Amino acid sequence: MAVHAPDPISREGALSQLRRHPEIEVREESETGPGTVALLISDSLDEPELTRLRRVVRSEGARAVLVVGALRETELLDVIECGVGAIVWRHEATELRLVQAVLAAARGDGDLPADLLGRLINQVGTLHRSAAGRPGAPASGLSAREVDVLRLVAEGLDTAEIASKLSYSERTVKNVMHGLTTRLHLRNRAHAVAHALREGYI
Repeated sequence: MAVHAPDPISREGALSQLRRHPEIEVREESETGPGTVALLISDSLDEPELTRLRRVVRSEGARAVLVVGALRETELLDVIECGVGAIVWRHEATELRLVQAVLAAARGDGDLPADLLGRLINQVGTLHRSAAGRPGAPASGLSAREVDVLRLVAEGLDTAEIASKLSYSERTVKNVMHGLTTRLHLRNRAHAVAHALREGYI
């Protein structure tokens, strides 16, 4: 796990919180790569920050956690499309919250604040309604099982809770998510939920 921050105080603050947890291996900023988690800290998300996010996730293959002070409506889908699976508000970035987000990203799970998830659902719903009348809209081909799993992911349930609710094994839930994300080239759970919302499945 590597920390990218705009100033030394933010970087050292995050590192000092995360170093206390042996399950998190802290690396240098230059060591970001496939399988690592990159924690990116920013007050707001301008174009250079979005470019950096895309580079870290798409070019370097890292899983990203974004700690941000503010996020405009227009930036939310951009962030999800970049492949960011976990977002933490700066004012909520306690040690426990950072560790939770980093571990979720390492597992490939999504971790969004409740208010952002609501905004994402509303935003994608609006996009879907505006595109619904267009002929030839592509179908994403989700099965009923995939839709059931994604609906529960969108409600914030973890793998064990989804398995219990649907009477599946945890392995089945993981296989459904893996098959879905692989087939549709989705980066993580948050991206899968955004896709399902956009296509009108949930």
